[in-house]
Amino acid sequence: MTSNVLRLEPDSNLIMTCHTTGIYDVNRNTTLKNDDYELVRSWAESVATAKLKGIIFHNNFTTDTCQKHENEHISFIKIDHNPRFNPNVYRYFVYKNFLKRHINLIKNVFVTDVSDVVLIKNPFVETTFIQNPTAIFCGDEPQALNNEWMKAHAANLRSKITDYAQYESKFGQETLLNCGIIGGEISVIYPFIEKLCAIHQAFNQENQTAFTGDMGAFNYLARTQFDSQLKHGTPINTLFKKYENQRSDCWFRHK
Repeated sequence: MTSNVLRLEPDSNLIMTCHTTGIYDVNRNTTLKNDDYELVRSWAESVATAKLKGIIFHNNFTTDTCQKHENEHISFIKIDHNPRFNPNVYRYFVYKNFLKRHINLIKNVFVTDVSDVVLIKNPFVETTFIQNPTAIFCGDEPQALNNEWMKAHAANLRSKITDYAQYESKFGQETLLNCGIIGGEISVIYPFIEKLCAIHQAFNQENQTAFTGDMGAFNYLARTQFDSQLKHGTPINTLFKKYENQRSDCWFRHK
């Protein structure tokens, strides 16, 4: 993986995302077109406007597109997708590998969706972020974990993880967390992503259902091992799928 402009200095703050195209997306029921910068433009411009470092991991942008749009804030890093995993899942292996190599240079990091998330304000200078160094900041949705979509989404994991049904029962009335936004200090986020990858490695490689399993694995890990460290909702994210374009009190807008 290479980038012409990425320069990490000690105590770097990063916002990272993955954009994988040419592979059928079960959530969108379509295959995203290759080399379409418009799919990531809003994300990239929002990060650059905040003067933060953003990395777009991708598999199908051309060299010309990367050179045209990369700058002192936005870097493109080419990856090869591993077909054993859905792109929604494989992104965490990409993040883990990158963070492992550069962990001594990174202080704080967020990983987010790309086509439906934009940065509203720099989270790393916000009081809530600074005063909660052990927190996992994440997105959420205005519904409980116990809902019909999540029940279907988690079918594969439920059949393989022995205490998954017990976790669903215990946390069923808690807020549904959304893995489209995850961040915090590197000392917290890197171990979390390592554990998330381990779950997918063990239980989600042969997922033959119509669901990716990324939301199921994320909620399971977050609630069973990190529940006391979770912070979500305002000021981290706007209301999911409410398209709250005018809000300025949150760090990220998620649709």
